[in-house]
Amino acid sequence: MGQQHARILASLPGVRLVGVADASEGLAASIATQYGAEHYQDYHKLLGKVEAVTVAAPTALHHAIGLECISRGLHVMMEKPVAATSAQARELAQAAAGRGVVMQVGHIERFNPTFGEMANVLAKERLLALEVRRLSPYVERAADTSAVLDLMVHDLDLALKLVNSAVIHVGATGVQAKVSNLDHASAQLLFANGVMVNLTASKISQQKVREITAICRDGVVQGDLLARTVVVHRDATSDYRADREQVLYRQQGIVEQVYVPMVEPLYAELRHFVDCVRLGQTPLVTAEDGIRVMELVEAIEASAAGVLAKASSGLRVS
Repeated sequence: MGQQHARILASLPGVRLVGVADASEGLAASIATQYGAEHYQDYHKLLGKVEAVTVAAPTALHHAIGLECISRGLHVMMEKPVAATSAQARELAQAAAGRGVVMQVGHIERFNPTFGEMANVLAKERLLALEVRRLSPYVERAADTSAVLDLMVHDLDLALKLVNSAVIHVGATGVQAKVSNLDHASAQLLFANGVMVNLTASKISQQKVREITAICRDGVVQGDLLARTVVVHRDATSDYRADREQVLYRQQGIVEQVYVPMVEPLYAELRHFVDCVRLGQTPLVTAEDGIRVMELVEAIEASAAGVLAKASSGLRVS
């Protein structure tokens, strides 16, 4: 992911990619050479030469690297999830606020034009429920993280944005197939405004799926974040007749295909970060947003662990 950040940052107007740091010096050199930047194996040597950074390190390192950057007065674009725990996320947020620097969290789907158009449609609908699926084939890269922390975090952020209400109930379960973490998880959220959200995330699927279905009072809105499509289904009961009043056909539904612009989400995300740094604005995805997501991640994983413990002990789960 860091390679993609470097590619886009090097192309943004008014931005100079100063350097790339990676524990693998060979990889850092290879990336930096492509974009005319310096390379470092120790990221500390880079920090005194820049005004802003993007952190695309493993999640376990976000807290330490983030605090170091913030302490030096650097603006931080932190890849998702913001930290390994909600406590670490709160510490990062407090440090950024105290130092007066911009801290943006990389929940990239917020910048997916599909989500933006879907949010525009739902702004005038009465939302009742969301059904969200994010499925991926198994890869070794993320073997040390659960499907909740690696995948569902995206959709938790989107759900919080769309529903815009407090979560009052969390339920979850999951399975462990390849590692000790949850490889496949399902969560159910109930919000204070009555909206219910069902989320499924899987790291052991044979296909890649990124879908959101919004059940509304007057229709259904379906968004495919991969295909970049938004479709609205509405009821209709109009009769169509010929001159002699016989019914030719009955229209049972109306389907609307919403226009979705072609925008690379990562480009939009990083351009927004740079604009916030330049203009001193609050980013679209704040550290507080990242905290709320991590709080839900912890609640979901705790709920799933409790269900699995009961199942393994032979207790009836009700």
